[in-house]
Amino acid sequence: MIIIKKHIAKSIGFFICINLLIISSLYSQKDKNVDSIIRASTKEMYINPDKAIGIGNTILNESGNNIDSKIKGYKLISDAYSSKRDYEKSLEYTMKANQLLDKTNNELLKINIINKIGIQYHQLKIYDKSILYLDQAEQLIRNYPIPDSIYTYLGSNYIVRGFIYKEKFNCEIAIDFFDKGIEVLLKSKSNSALSPISIAKYNKGNCYILMLNNVLAIDNFKQSYQYAKKVNASSLEGFALKGLAQVYTLEGKFSEAIPILENALLISSKVNDLILNQELYKGLSENYLALNQWDNFKKYNFLYLNTQKLIKERERKSVCESLNMKETELSANIKKEKFNYNLLIIAFSIIFIFFSFFSVLFFRNRGKIIINLKEQINSLQSLK
Repeated sequence: MIIIKKHIAKSIGFFICINLLIISSLYSQKDKNVDSIIRASTKEMYINPDKAIGIGNTILNESGNNIDSKIKGYKLISDAYSSKRDYEKSLEYTMKANQLLDKTNNELLKINIINKIGIQYHQLKIYDKSILYLDQAEQLIRNYPIPDSIYTYLGSNYIVRGFIYKEKFNCEIAIDFFDKGIEVLLKSKSNSALSPISIAKYNKGNCYILMLNNVLAIDNFKQSYQYAKKVNASSLEGFALKGLAQVYTLEGKFSEAIPILENALLISSKVNDLILNQELYKGLSENYLALNQWDNFKKYNFLYLNTQKLIKERERKSVCESLNMKETELSANIKKEKFNYNLLIIAFSIIFIFFSFFSVLFFRNRGKIIINLKEQINSLQSLK
């Protein structure tokens, strides 16, 4: 009978192990499928962000209890909204991903999301918060044991710092960080590194315009375009061409700038990037004005002003979202401090009650001892 029970126990144990292995294999396979879907969707990010958003929602709906898949789904949707310059929505989905980070052991995923939050705060021009999250992400990156896996994250981290230092300090400091970011990204074997390299090159081009070095500006804009083209990043291609046309405009080469801007506008029509469209309309209106082509000037100037109005409306929404977030965070901190304060009061109250109770006991016992001693003394004296 004992032998049979042992045999049944072993069979049950074997069955449980097999099931755990199957479940683990299924989760692993599901994660791989999600990763491959996201890699494919990343290619759509700058071409058709709405399609990427739809794919992200599908991942969320089918993720079940898989926390990592949910985080990746939120991240994909957030990135797509960033591509559309809808920072309000992008922030909303980033914070949803952030709320799940405590439930995952995937350190790369944590690095990815925290880096993204740093980028998000930069986009909202809340630089102190941006640096705070970028520092957190960099610390996690430094502690990660496999360097080859974090080149894209570290490179992007440096590039975002370059944006901040460009806006807060000067281009010389910014270019140092852009170069550090590019150097790290070039070590990566992933195509995902090409888009941030394109962005860094574009921003270096803008810095060289400010530094009155048109030769290096043109060189960086051309490189930015080539990197963007490798991954079909339409929005980034458009920005690189816009930068190149800007140099030609500054040099008085208006007839050369116009076809470049028109090509950029054709490329940008795939993504409907309001910021890019605004810059292209502005560039075209200025160049046509310089050539005294009034009809074309009026056409593009109208489109420029209309797009500018749409951007301001969207920015107001983003600012409101940022203020609401700060208010929510402040409210949460106040509640936390209030809770901690109440706990402290309760703890002191309990200590005080115990102290008072034991003090009463101590003095009561001491009083009894004194009475007993007095009675013993009186008893001894009566014997005398």
